[in-house]
Amino acid sequence: MSDIVRARRYALVTGASSGIGRELAMILAREGYALVLVARRTEPMHALAQQLEKAHGVPSVVVGADLGSPEGVRTVMREVSTRQLDLEVLVNNAGFGLAGGFEVLPAEQQLGMIDLNIRALTALTREVLPGMLARRRGYVLNVSSSAAFQPGPLMSVYYASKAYVQSFSNALHEEMRGRGVTVTALCPGYTETEFAARAAEHQRPRLFSGPLGSLDARQVAELGYRAMVRGRAVVVPGFTNRLGAWLMPFTPLAVKLRITRYLNASGA
Repeated sequence: MSDIVRARRYALVTGASSGIGRELAMILAREGYALVLVARRTEPMHALAQQLEKAHGVPSVVVGADLGSPEGVRTVMREVSTRQLDLEVLVNNAGFGLAGGFEVLPAEQQLGMIDLNIRALTALTREVLPGMLARRRGYVLNVSSSAAFQPGPLMSVYYASKAYVQSFSNALHEEMRGRGVTVTALCPGYTETEFAARAAEHQRPRLFSGPLGSLDARQVAELGYRAMVRGRAVVVPGFTNRLGAWLMPFTPLAVKLRITRYLNASGA
């Protein structure tokens, strides 16, 4: 893994140790991209890097970093700069959610959610975008959520963080128009990953019992990748999720709040 060739196309994927991030890394490797894999846990990423090199002949740089801290983004960009890698793709996938009452969930965890879901995503995008614009080629894929389209009682901070990601991504998509760079928001609904397990640390939402069905991480990643290369602003995987996103603007706030609260309440 040590002899990284600058001429290769590189994709940086955060939250690459599992779930949708891991699947997106596998798809990007299949498409010929060398990878910069970022997450807190390095062991699963080293295993993934070996798998991708064996299957697709692409090298990977593994970066262990806690993006929830200011030093995390600096660690990642220092590695990219030291190796003089030109990033063609940025996948901002790292993030987490927590279910439970706002006054009950630990304040430190909720503020950490904002740091990771919002601050780190914004900081990485700001670091990478100028180089893409200079080369007039690049893709940014921000993993948002179907939660972005309405407020979320009992997951209030998570839903609000994804509303930020959605608004930010849509605005940048328009700013980048005609400049060789595209920004896409991937908005999956409930997906059975480690994310779901962490979100249910304090309370398991009724939604996680699958009343609306779910897609697997591979399906979500494939749809996200296809939307990204086509330059779409938004992609919502799954018919039920797309229908819900379409209906939300026409649904009275009181109704949205009650439906979302019911889905986020404990299913136990």
